[in-house]
Amino acid sequence: MLDLRRLRLLRELARRGTITAVAEALSYSPSAVSQQLTALEKETGVRLLEPAGRRVRLTAQAGLLVAHTEVLLEAMEQAEAALAQSLNKTAGTLRVAAFQTAVLTLVPPTLTQLGHQYPRLRVEVIELEPEAALPALIAGAFDIVLGEEYPGHRLPRPRETERHDLLTDELRLVTPADWGERSLTELASRPFVMEPVGTTAREWATAVCRQAGFEPDDRYTSTDLQIHLRLVEHGLAAALLPDLSGACDRHGVVAHALPGRPRRQIFATVRRGATSQPKVQAFTTALKTQETQPGADRA
Repeated sequence: MLDLRRLRLLRELARRGTITAVAEALSYSPSAVSQQLTALEKETGVRLLEPAGRRVRLTAQAGLLVAHTEVLLEAMEQAEAALAQSLNKTAGTLRVAAFQTAVLTLVPPTLTQLGHQYPRLRVEVIELEPEAALPALIAGAFDIVLGEEYPGHRLPRPRETERHDLLTDELRLVTPADWGERSLTELASRPFVMEPVGTTAREWATAVCRQAGFEPDDRYTSTDLQIHLRLVEHGLAAALLPDLSGACDRHGVVAHALPGRPRRQIFATVRRGATSQPKVQAFTTALKTQETQPGADRA
């Protein structure tokens, strides 16, 4: 009988391309990954890897095995979910990866609610952007990934996962309270604070400024939206921020509606077959109740 853990390693090699990348993603040593794949070759009785320069590539038989591995892993998720449902209890450990503003605003009340409802459920949370969290979810490092998607910047949806949209978060222009400007078109000569180049938040913000007729003076860069707000508070920059950043409730800044009232989509992603896990359902249900929290309906 084939070892499912070794099959998962082969699947990860197909996705990541190198044994070193697989080892880093799954916290193995490269030699351990190689040993497990060699053992899998012995189990199957066929050659699964062949040299390709200084790397290795999967044989046709390995590709066939990877396709079946996807089916097996999904079936395993479904079996575990069915078993948990049959016990009629929500317990165990749930591993969650979430982006920063979700960790600051949505996750704490969700954890409090779950603690009252399901005292035997342990929830572990790490702050991680969806670009990095989604591959780790597929590899089994997390059970749920909370992500954000900006207007016009659709994120990849891996076939191994299911995505569930939870709520939307309005995006606004945020300026120092003592600035006279109240719209983007008036801010062409002002400095901005933005997220790093390559992030979807940065791409969206840059596109919005260009649509307003100017290239933003991106003088300050940070992934931390609380740093963005601090710079705005001190009169150093304008920013384009979601309501969950807390800008609407911050002294010293003014949050203005943007044309069309754009919103980012907040979503939860799980591995295929795990949606019906009681602990996954409990978390997403509790999270949805936070939609009426900070800034949800502000003008």
